[in-house]
Amino acid sequence: LMAIIGAGTFYSIRQLDNTLSVTGSAKRLITSDRALWRASISRTVTANTLPAGYRDMARDLASVKAFFKKEGIEEKDLDISALFMDEVYDYQNPNRDPANKQYTLRQTIELSSQDVAKVTELSKKASEVVNQGVIFTTQALEYTYSELPAMRISLLSEAVKDAKARAEKLAESNNQKVGSLKSAGVGVVQVLSPDSVEVSDYGTYDTSKVEKEVMVTVKATFVLR
Repeated sequence: LMAIIGAGTFYSIRQLDNTLSVTGSAKRLITSDRALWRASISRTVTANTLPAGYRDMARDLASVKAFFKKEGIEEKDLDISALFMDEVYDYQNPNRDPANKQYTLRQTIELSSQDVAKVTELSKKASEVVNQGVIFTTQALEYTYSELPAMRISLLSEAVKDAKARAEKLAESNNQKVGSLKSAGVGVVQVLSPDSVEVSDYGTYDTSKVEKEVMVTVKATFVLR
């Protein structure tokens, strides 16, 4: 058995069964077709001001809905969670008066759309809500591609062809020819920012960029003749 690794290429020749194993890869640039924007509103209140806090949250949510409606997004297009309440623990004063205990009221709003450009521009206007006195916290947009499963199948075929081309070059140096495909092991799918090298053994899915690069690898074994 002879194995060589170098310059991102792996191949091995098994002399016992006269086979050649080679890794092949295929890449394709894609443009995300869906954007997800997650945001939240919150208020910190005490037990005594809890009713007022709920009223403030209702007004905050109305302001958020009005902002989206002004931008052409109807309430039915938003995923609005229930209102959650979490106690703010004071570990330095655990026995404080229950009336002075603090609570955080929180509600999340999500917008998922195929209009990637619109959601991207909309997220840049979040300060309009903040300027109204709303504690409006946003997260980074997540960009995804819905046709990834179908593309993976296409890329696998290209990766096998790449592996065969590599095998043929290697076989030529030993005055041999590549025969039929004996087996193929499929690697994980890597969805990366263009020109990124941050691959993972478990697969990577970078949602931070609109433009992405999809890469698939295979380890193919061919019979030599």
